[in-house]
Amino acid sequence: MKLILFVAVSACFVAYCCHKVSNLIKPSPKPNLDTNLYWGPGDGLNYKAPEEIVPFKIIYDKEIIDDLRTQLNRTWKYAKPLKNVQFQYGFNSEALQHIVTYWRDFYLPKWSERQEYLNSLPQFKTEIQGLKIHYIHAKPSAKSRKDKKVLPLLLLHGWPGSVREFYDFINLLIEPSGISNYVFEVIAPSLVGFGWSDAATRTGFNAAQMAIVMRNLMLRVGFDKFLVQGGDWGSIIGSDLATLFSENVLGLHCNLCLLYTPLAMAKEFIAGFNPERHVPSRLFVTHHFPMTEKFKMLLEESGYFHLQATKPDTIGIALEDNPTGLAAYILEKFQSTSGTGLAAHEFNAMDKAFTLDALLDNLMIYYLTSSATTAGRFYAEYLSNDYTNLKMSRVQSPVKMGCARFKNDMPSAINWALEDKFPNLVHSSYFNQGGHFAALEVPAILYTNFQEFVNKVKN
Repeated sequence: MKLILFVAVSACFVAYCCHKVSNLIKPSPKPNLDTNLYWGPGDGLNYKAPEEIVPFKIIYDKEIIDDLRTQLNRTWKYAKPLKNVQFQYGFNSEALQHIVTYWRDFYLPKWSERQEYLNSLPQFKTEIQGLKIHYIHAKPSAKSRKDKKVLPLLLLHGWPGSVREFYDFINLLIEPSGISNYVFEVIAPSLVGFGWSDAATRTGFNAAQMAIVMRNLMLRVGFDKFLVQGGDWGSIIGSDLATLFSENVLGLHCNLCLLYTPLAMAKEFIAGFNPERHVPSRLFVTHHFPMTEKFKMLLEESGYFHLQATKPDTIGIALEDNPTGLAAYILEKFQSTSGTGLAAHEFNAMDKAFTLDALLDNLMIYYLTSSATTAGRFYAEYLSNDYTNLKMSRVQSPVKMGCARFKNDMPSAINWALEDKFPNLVHSSYFNQGGHFAALEVPAILYTNFQEFVNKVKN
């Protein structure tokens, strides 16, 4: 009798465990979300979105630039770096002094030139769901349109980046090349709460809601079918967009392919015992394995994530009132994830990956628009119950997908795991160079990889 009872209890326990495991690994249903939620000021009752599209220019008065110069001219008391410490403890204060001097004495005197450069791509604003959205809209030339097929493309940036990341990349995309029959009509928006786009006025504006706004923007400018490319937040928002609106997305290309589902994590762990089966060559094994080293790096570099996911307004206030602090906080990410990179402990690694003018252009966008707080809040919304309960990473998308993994970026999912989310994974690449901000650091490589993906999607 005791044996029968033991067997029965054991069977129930095994069945319960199997049920729980099954719930953890099975795909989730696609959520049904309202695509017209109002996120602007007030309650939005009787709101009817204006549909006009207005040209936009970046113009700041001399007084604003002079005030920034005054702030940068203060005598700051920097703590000296510890002996033999470069960037291991955060942004090196001696390197920061050099950057602030360049910013004040060389960059700001040529602000009119930098402003002209930032205005070199056509920009517009339009109102979506109560929010004025800023975006670049760059088109191929008339001759290119005759010689090549034109495809619409939505480019999505992340934090602490901006549309500035894409300037060289966009100029490649709109020009014909010998490696493809396609050129692209590019829409590159400032994400909600970033740059010159309005911020949501209440809680709940997460990655899925951002995907809805971006899709509605594409419909507004006249595209009901389009490609999507992004890294950092752009990859997560692009993934949600391709999942929620697969009927609109011709293909999704990401240069950061995150997937932290229980099943994906289990597959990554198992793959570590025989990594050569899961990456294209021995050369790339060290990019991804051992996973313990990758996650150690992730923990070391993600303190900002925890801070912005819990107290974004506190750090936002500190950054918005202190341009030097803003520089240290933002430039640290370009230092630590550039191609020479996580050799971040090599002095001035980012100088070898980016021009200082490009980095300061990006920094000026955060400073001039006072968007450190509103951009940081996106992390809190990402970890909110409203978003995590959607289980978007476990909702499959039929969209054709491509993944480009750069050596010094955060760890991207291997194909074996990524195919759980994107069963139509058609393009997968590893690179022995480059980092997190690929569009800014290695635009030609990213362009070539993206064109290879598009050729597979269309052929």
